[in-house]
Parts: sequence; C-alpha cells; structure tokens
Amino acid sequence: MDEPPEDPQLRSLDARSLRGLAHPLRMRLLNALRQGGPATASQLAERLGESSGATSYHLRQLATHGFVEDAPERGKGRERWWKAVHRGVRFDTALLKDGNAEVRGAADLFLHEVATQHTRDLATWLGTRDEWPETWNRSSDMSDWTLSLTPELALDLIHKMHDLVESYRVRALDDTPGIEQVRVHTHVLPLRTD
Repeated sequence: MDEPPEDPQLRSLDARSLRGLAHPLRMRLLNALRQGGPATASQLAERLGESSGATSYHLRQLATHGFVEDAPERGKGRERWWKAVHRGVRFDTALLKDGNAEVRGAADLFLHEVATQHTRDLATWLGTRDEWPETWNRSSDMSDWTLSLTPELALDLIHKMHDLVESYRVRALDDTPGIEQVRVHTHVLPLRTD
C-alpha cells in the first residue's frame, strides 16, 4: 500500500527533533499553542500550572528545534508571544529501533506522552460534559471496535480514517455559529487474546 502524500503542515520527526520535543512539558506547551493559538510564556504557565521560568525555558528549546516561533504580530513592548509552526507531527516507528539508546528512550517517552494527552483529553471531557450544551453531549463519541485484520488491512483502515478526518478540516469556517475545536483520537493496535 502506498504511503499518504506528505502534508506540509505535519513535521516528520527525526532523531534530533524528537530529542527536542520528547519532554512532558514541551509536548503540553506545543499542544496548548496548537489548540489555543499564540500565547506568552506567562499565559501558558498559568494555563498549565507551571512556573513562567519553566515555560520560557522549554519554549526556547522548542524554538531551537523548530516547533514554535515568535508571533511578533501579537506582542507589544517586551512581551514575547509564541505560536506553533506546524499543525502536528508525523512519528516514524523506526525511531523505536534506532541504534542510539537515547533516541529509543525519547521515542518511547514521546509515545507515552501522546497516550497521556489522549487520556487527559478524555478525562477533561468526562469531567466537564455537564458544562456543554446537550447538542455537544449528543455529538460526542466514545466507541471501540474489535476487528480481525491483517497488518495490511489495518494500515488500509488507518489511511482511510485519516483521509475521512482530514476531509472535515475545511467543512466549517472559524466564524461558523456553534463551532468548537473537536479532538479526534484514533488507536489501531493489535491485542493478544490468549
């Protein structure tokens, strides 16, 4: 099966960039900028319950590795605003088998942090769903299926799911009444049944 075409809004991780990103706070900062838009280190510190010194340091590290950049159109005076450079990242599973143990450790940490973020998103929804209108409660989903597939069929399913989700990216404009950001998580993984 062919790989999907490269998306310029997705950054492919290599060993160097992975080591720059694979830190719990850096990943949370980057997610916050992707979801909430440009912000200052102080705003992000307050939102994430961290010190502004820690957020400033880790934002600079993210900038060094090309994940965030200045948003000078937002700042005034000495206030430094940051924005995400890409919409997301593409993870190559070959990083898990890299010859360098540090790279393998960073790859493992990255994947565990992604799983933690998915769990955090779900827990936040469950804890705040009563604050949302009933239309959003009816429009949320927590489903799972168990299928019997070959690796090739699983990859085909993943590509089709990604294509379907991407097709919704431009269906509603930012000024559409009732629009909200929606998180879609997909997990396709084999299970042992014995």
